[in-house]
Amino acid sequence: MVDFKSITKLGLLITIFLSSILMMGQDSDTVTFEMKLSKPKLGLNERLRVDFIMNRDGDNFNPPDFTGFKVVMGPSQSISSSWINGVRSYSKSYSYTLAPTSRGKFTIKQASIVIGGETYKSLAKEVEVTAAVDKPSDQMTADDVADENLHLVAEISKTNPYLNEAITVIYKLYVSPNISVSNYQPLDNPTYNNFWSQDIKVNALSAQNGTYKGKPYRYVILKRVVLYPQKSGKLDIEPLSLDVTVDVPSNRRNFFGQRMYDQTNKTVSAGKRTINVKPLPLENQPADFNGAVGDFDFSVTTSKTSLNASESLQATVEVSGKGNLKLFKLPELELPSALEVYEPEFTEGVRTTLAGMQGKVSNQYTIVPSFRGKYPISPLNFSYFNPSTGKYTTLTSDEIVINVLEGPLSASANAEQNSNTQKQSIITSGDQFNFIKLNPDLTSKSVSYFFGSTSFYIWLLCPLLLIPLAIVFRKRRDSLAGDVVGNKIRKANKLARKYLSAAKKELGNKESFYVALERALHNYLKAKLKIETSEFSKDKITELLTEKQIDDATVNSFIDLLKNCESARYSPFSNVQMQADYDKASEVISKMDKQL
Repeated sequence: MVDFKSITKLGLLITIFLSSILMMGQDSDTVTFEMKLSKPKLGLNERLRVDFIMNRDGDNFNPPDFTGFKVVMGPSQSISSSWINGVRSYSKSYSYTLAPTSRGKFTIKQASIVIGGETYKSLAKEVEVTAAVDKPSDQMTADDVADENLHLVAEISKTNPYLNEAITVIYKLYVSPNISVSNYQPLDNPTYNNFWSQDIKVNALSAQNGTYKGKPYRYVILKRVVLYPQKSGKLDIEPLSLDVTVDVPSNRRNFFGQRMYDQTNKTVSAGKRTINVKPLPLENQPADFNGAVGDFDFSVTTSKTSLNASESLQATVEVSGKGNLKLFKLPELELPSALEVYEPEFTEGVRTTLAGMQGKVSNQYTIVPSFRGKYPISPLNFSYFNPSTGKYTTLTSDEIVINVLEGPLSASANAEQNSNTQKQSIITSGDQFNFIKLNPDLTSKSVSYFFGSTSFYIWLLCPLLLIPLAIVFRKRRDSLAGDVVGNKIRKANKLARKYLSAAKKELGNKESFYVALERALHNYLKAKLKIETSEFSKDKITELLTEKQIDDATVNSFIDLLKNCESARYSPFSNVQMQADYDKASEVISKMDKQL
């Protein structure tokens, strides 16, 4: 028999339990009641949507009088309620669609509602009504809204620089709060013809608050590049183009009262920019000027100034400071002929920031004196143009004297010494022939001969001992020469290491690594096919390799590597991916070289 009393008690307990949970969920939230406008400014022929939103259910809703507007639609109610991880979310709204009745600035006054026995009021907001617009917002498509609220801008630090003066280009994507961007892909990257260029890595794409044409926007920095113009006159900076996926809010709402979005794809471009590059002035230009532009220090130093003949010293010619450090030639040392000098070792410690190149470059000479004496190193001049002052500056190093303490005299010094000796007066005396021995000692003395000595037999046996070594070496050489396949593999691997050496040094540095890797791939094709493949598209490169009877798998791997080099500038690549691309490039070059 069913116990109805037990069932009644159980139902009562369940009801109390659910009610308590509901009250807890409601009590955990702070009551909010606010007014939201679809736009703060609209044309006389547009519509304004006003939403009064609360997070608790209430009674006695009292709307404002909407002075300056006519109510076209409303109030319409929508309720949204959900449970997420045991927490209740509730939203209720009263919505109105208004049409302005005249131009001017109007205030949407406070609305009120009673929630939980207390009266809550919204904040008043101001709306500006302008003249009628060509295309009202309620007639605009998602593409129209995206066009008005999405902008790609190239900000240039200076539009009239001097030749070889650094300028910075920063590409910013501005997004209005009225839309949102879910994805973007680069379509066309500028090549920066007639510029020396260096990309500055963007570590993270972080949105920031800003303004565009006086309106609030959010923007993100996509690309930064430092340019040094290599030609005077008007130079064009090609535009950066992006394909952007945009979510545009519509007037439609779903079952829960949430606004629905229309998605569209838009192509935005930063637009071509033109700068006017000023030539360097010819007036007062030093004769030894070699193109250095910036603000520099100059020095010539030696590791020591006193040494013996056949010892070595290092002389360093160094330029440091800020400017086009990679784009000019250092002055060369002028040394006396008695000092033997070797080719200098070039050292570069330059970093490129948004302010341009900074650091130092130097040539280090190894000098070995051959004769005793004092040898001066003449002062060196270094001239540069300072764009801040618009003037040339010449720096001069100090004279350095190298003192060689011990060693043979040079031919000229010996001649001079002999000349001094001949000029001395000769004093004769009666016993000037005393050096002739009148009683010679003619007794026999022991003489040591080389023939028959221990050294003689050692040198005699050396060729015999070298014969077995020569036989082993020849067999080894013949074995390597006969290994045709192995020789091809070794040759191909050596070639791959040659072209990829620069990329290997940049492993871990994404930007520099993929620039070096792309250059290595193009240089390899340039060397093998005798053409400038950097000017060709990937389809043209594929066609050329296919004509050379390279198998499809190798061609596809080569093209994939080129694509990775391009996409790496805008996509995060790990060290593991870089190492994998390096290994893949080495393998692809080896395979192609064997097939070619």
